[in-house]
Amino acid sequence: MSPCHLLKPLLQKYRRHLTLLFLPPYSPQLTPIERVWKLTRRLTLNDCYFATLAEVLEAVHACFRHWIRPNAVRRRLCCII
Repeated sequence: MSPCHLLKPLLQKYRRHLTLLFLPPYSPQLTPIERVWKLTRRLTLNDCYFATLAEVLEAVHACFRHWIRPNAVRRRLCCII
């Protein structure tokens, strides 16, 4: 039995207040972290040579440290209003 059949009684009971939206199994465009990672790669890793993995990690950490406080970029990437 599929999950949607298991939820059918609950959905009927709360149909005035609840709507189920089924997403595709793989939908990176709907996952905020995918957008964050895409921008991080573009800003820190594209067209750069890193001699060691430690240098890669430091570049990514520097980008994340820049976003540690709430800001417009993070709000836009994560669709936070």
